[in-house]
Amino acid sequence: MAERRDCAVKIKTAALFVFAIIILAACGGRKEDQTKAVDPEFVFTYAENQAEDYPTTQGAYKFAELVEEKTGGRIVISVNAQGVLGDEKTVIEQMQFGGVDFARVSLSPLAEFVPRLNVLQMPYLYTGREHMWKVLDGEIGDDFLNSFDGSDLVALSWYDAGARNFYSSTRPITKLEDMKGMKIRVQESELMVGMMEALGATAVPMAYDKVYSALQTGIIDGAENNWPSYESTAHYEVAKYYTIDEHNRVPELQLVSQATWEKLTKEDRDIIRECAQESSRYERKLWEERERTSEEKVRAAGCQVVELPPEEKARFQEAVTSMYGKYCAEYVDVIDAIVAAGK
Repeated sequence: MAERRDCAVKIKTAALFVFAIIILAACGGRKEDQTKAVDPEFVFTYAENQAEDYPTTQGAYKFAELVEEKTGGRIVISVNAQGVLGDEKTVIEQMQFGGVDFARVSLSPLAEFVPRLNVLQMPYLYTGREHMWKVLDGEIGDDFLNSFDGSDLVALSWYDAGARNFYSSTRPITKLEDMKGMKIRVQESELMVGMMEALGATAVPMAYDKVYSALQTGIIDGAENNWPSYESTAHYEVAKYYTIDEHNRVPELQLVSQATWEKLTKEDRDIIRECAQESSRYERKLWEERERTSEEKVRAAGCQVVELPPEEKARFQEAVTSMYGKYCAEYVDVIDAIVAAGK
């Protein structure tokens, strides 16, 4: 009996010893993991006015993910979608004094602060998507990214926003004469107002989140935007006539506030530029996929889709020709180079 008790004691002691080793190892492991965690040196804001599942928003999340990963957690970027930080014009103004750190914005409101960008949103400038990306991914695009001096903004990368088309709640737009007298919502942009006037319509500058109710109540007769925006905002529910004319291919930009930029080391700036470019390639793929699914959904909902024949589209182009001289007289050489790139 004594021997059995001695044996039992020895086994119990050995078991306790092994258990203690496991506990110490586990504690040591947790301590090691804790030492690896890095408290963020910077936590920045990112403004996005689209929905969570929208390609540009997903691109913003990819950008934030890449930056956090490549800085080892030292830089964290908090994406605020659905316009919670304000409309695009308000966000740009906040960025100029560092109130917002990063954003994705359309060129239309941005051109009010950097007039040279009007060139890239001139109506019927490109022959198609391939032409636009040939321009933006080349020397011309780089020149535009580097033209923000004095704006208190730094341009990082281009995002796709597809082609913009007209849609209406009152009647289909099948010819230029159909535009006459229509009240069309546009972004808060002098150039977009000018385009509507050239086409015979009445421009109604309006914040993006007010468009659905304005269409529903008849405050406006129509608006213009790309397939994903038309679908994701449910504008197709209250404006069932969509006309494909591709009057604009307006790219969008990822920006950072100059005040925020100056807080960063050269190494971190390089990382952020690299991540912005990588997120751009990611967003473009998402955009093409979303464009297809949005069009399918809209057509399945019974909306009437009109594709302008080439001869009618040429009439729309002719109507806006004077805008090139009015808004871009000093950039004729740049426009010529862009047009040449599409031939």
